[in-house]
Amino acid sequence: MTTLAFDDHGVDVVYEGTEFRLERDLIEEATEKPYHEVTDHDVLKIVAKQPTLRGEPRQIGDIID
Repeated sequence: MTTLAFDDHGVDVVYEGTEFRLERDLIEEATEKPYHEVTDHDVLKIVAKQPTLRGEPRQIGDIID
């Protein structure tokens, strides 16, 4: 299971029992999108090779508002 916790500066991730942080700049570079337009699904695709994507993607800007 993967857990994502979003804030204005990046995402705290727990992936297969390992905790780490993806900084905002890294996410923007990897997705080639402004941070608030990146979706939770985009972040899952950075973290996992074959993520299980459920539900509609939500933009980070909507999540942290």
